[in-house]
Amino acid sequence: MSRPPAREDHPGATADTGGSAVGDRILTLPNAISFVRLLGVPLFLYLLLVARADVAAVVVLAIGGTTDWVDGWVARRMRQVSRLGELLDPLADRLYILATLLGFTARDVVPWQFTAALLARELLLLGSLAVLRRHGYGPPPVHYVGKTATFLLLAAFPVLLLAAAVPGAATVAGAIGWGLAWWGLVLYWVAGALYIVQAGRLVRAVRTRGASV
Repeated sequence: MSRPPAREDHPGATADTGGSAVGDRILTLPNAISFVRLLGVPLFLYLLLVARADVAAVVVLAIGGTTDWVDGWVARRMRQVSRLGELLDPLADRLYILATLLGFTARDVVPWQFTAALLARELLLLGSLAVLRRHGYGPPPVHYVGKTATFLLLAAFPVLLLAAAVPGAATVAGAIGWGLAWWGLVLYWVAGALYIVQAGRLVRAVRTRGASV
């Protein structure tokens, strides 16, 4: 059986690298930014669940969310796109979302049903990644719908926490936060469906090649 093509040969594998070649460097500025974003995850959980410093937690969460695009922009601008960076960026996004959901659910900022809906999508995606891995493929490239969903969720979370922490802002902040959160949830599932369809096409292509050999 012929070997499955590398990730660059995947249909739709058009991750936005701005034309920069993907390298193997580790010590780069964008990777350092991603590491700093990762360090913000335990700090946020400590502030939210242990210190109960909600205002500081809002600040950490807002910085972690709004800098989502910075590492990618710097990597393209400085031509420092790397394989490690391609892994760290979505990893930081997912950890922020997961940590925020668990912390918010524990503090009753969001209902458990909302958390369950997002976690169910992650479990579905993990299943598709396992299938791809078994057929010799890596993770599919990040889709712009998924990036938009992540941006909306990371924008919604600090606003929702602000609504819970500051009673005077609850009405306006709550409306804005939940508007962003529900749109983010819908697009998160749309992106998940697109990944599943892409994974199915890749698996069928492998089986078709195998049957023709």
